[in-house]
Amino acid sequence: MFMKFLPMKLVLVLLLGSLSSPPVIAEDQSMTVPIKRLKLETALQIAQATIEQCRKEGVQIAVTVVDRGGHAQVVLRDVLAMDITLPVSKQKAHTAMVFNTPLSQLKGRFTGSYEVAKLDGLILSAGGIPINIGGSILGGIGVSGAPSGELDEKCAMAGLDAVRDDLEME
Repeated sequence: MFMKFLPMKLVLVLLLGSLSSPPVIAEDQSMTVPIKRLKLETALQIAQATIEQCRKEGVQIAVTVVDRGGHAQVVLRDVLAMDITLPVSKQKAHTAMVFNTPLSQLKGRFTGSYEVAKLDGLILSAGGIPINIGGSILGGIGVSGAPSGELDEKCAMAGLDAVRDDLEME
């Protein structure tokens, strides 16, 4: 009779033991998350291509490339772009990165007296796009100084297009 209950007791002991011990992390599982970040050279290439496109359009602008934390990584202002374009381009880049969408698509999205757009540092006008490659948000691009937000955004898109293929290959 003792032998009859031995397997059942063994199962019970093993079950209770597994409930009281901490979970075991497999050797191949990491406790940290690898996060891709843009290199300075890549952010600079984006900014330069953005300015180049706007020059082709006949406008002088400022462009800011922010990292995934919303911090300015590269800021360039063309010779004749007004000073106000600097903070506006940063806020557009940050807003596009936070919402992970081109700002032109947010037009009219937030209405009412307590809308999100009234938060300091957010600008919901066209001219900012996220840098989202393969489902990873790498940052944002903000442009200010063109006669319209749509032209700002066209220039930002040209900046992203200058590096998109290389980023997608990584």
